[in-house]
Amino acid sequence: MNVATRPALLDVARIREDFPILTQKIRGKDLVFLDSAASAQKPRAVIDAMRLAMETQYANVHRGLHWMSERTTEAYEAARDAVALLLNAADRHEIVFVRNSTEAINLVAHSYGRGVMRRGDAVLISGMEHHSNIVPWQLLRDSHGIELRVCPVTDAGELDMERFEALLADGRVRLVAITHMSNVLGTYTPAERIVQLAHARGAKVLFDGSQAVVHRRVDVQALGCDFYAFTGHKLYGPTGIGALWARRELLDEMPPFLGGGEMISSVTYEQSTWAAVPHKFEAGTPAIIEGIGLKAAVDYVLAVGYEAIAAHEQSLTDHALARLSAIEGVRILGRAQDRGGVVSFALDRAHAHDVATLLDRQGIAVRAGHHCAEPLMRRFGLESTARASFAIYTTHEEIDALAEGLEKVREFFA
Repeated sequence: MNVATRPALLDVARIREDFPILTQKIRGKDLVFLDSAASAQKPRAVIDAMRLAMETQYANVHRGLHWMSERTTEAYEAARDAVALLLNAADRHEIVFVRNSTEAINLVAHSYGRGVMRRGDAVLISGMEHHSNIVPWQLLRDSHGIELRVCPVTDAGELDMERFEALLADGRVRLVAITHMSNVLGTYTPAERIVQLAHARGAKVLFDGSQAVVHRRVDVQALGCDFYAFTGHKLYGPTGIGALWARRELLDEMPPFLGGGEMISSVTYEQSTWAAVPHKFEAGTPAIIEGIGLKAAVDYVLAVGYEAIAAHEQSLTDHALARLSAIEGVRILGRAQDRGGVVSFALDRAHAHDVATLLDRQGIAVRAGHHCAEPLMRRFGLESTARASFAIYTTHEEIDALAEGLEKVREFFA
């Protein structure tokens, strides 16, 4: 695409100034960071918020009566309000802080799966899931006799909705647990349709929003789902903090996930009673500084605006698909009509790890491997791919650099 014909989207040059790491040189070349789906870079606002909290107002939260603890508690709980706003939750108490999406899904598998579901019930996932949305359900299957069903993916990399409906038909599916956006294919699943079909058959719906919440506005009330999980470090925030949103009535019904301090109302040697949600699910000292950093990240993203983010990343994705598909020997996974800023590809006669290594020598960072989605790789007859993923700081020129770098890699292996 000619620079002059590109639509006015984000002021990417201005945004890049907010990310100090992007000024680095890698092997003497400008850093081209195309691995944001694994973990995004952090804006100065997040770095400063965490540093300031540690320098000026750090203490443990919720339990202290002194000034420092009260101020830190206010800052930490403000993160819960920020996440509730981000997801349009009806109640801030529906936001449970966890370490990441993996812990959020495990929480649901443990507390809803073991506490509410019964032997013979089924969980329905898709063929494009991350391991974090496969393994917890396998553990539940093996320990509690829950059936695990898998909806296949079409050749285009989309959910096979006819099979999805068929797998729901007998009414035994108690929970649908499915990605909102594939971390390999970039495919957005038809979330509203999934919820409609699942609820009609009496099933609850959990979305793994690890990728989707980065690229588009998520409104859990509009989606109508029952659980929504995401992780902070992909949303320009720190590692070690994420969130599970769930309907209040479900959280009230579910037993605790972990036991210890903070999640109790009272303790005797004979028995314990639980704190009200969300604290029932937040045992022990939480990730305080990381929570404060997450709030700064959410504030930053909302200030940039999801409409502009989505338009920018759609332009980047279209540009990447056009440039990479024109390179001889490059195979792009998935042809979904509705997709986000993730492009996975394979190069003839070259292992994905070799492709990534040779690109790194040109200052270009991409991910290589099975991307924690081995069953999906096998579905497309591959062991691994290289993956380029985009963020608000990604430029069209960086995608051009990727395409030019791949041409050099192709020539090397030719």
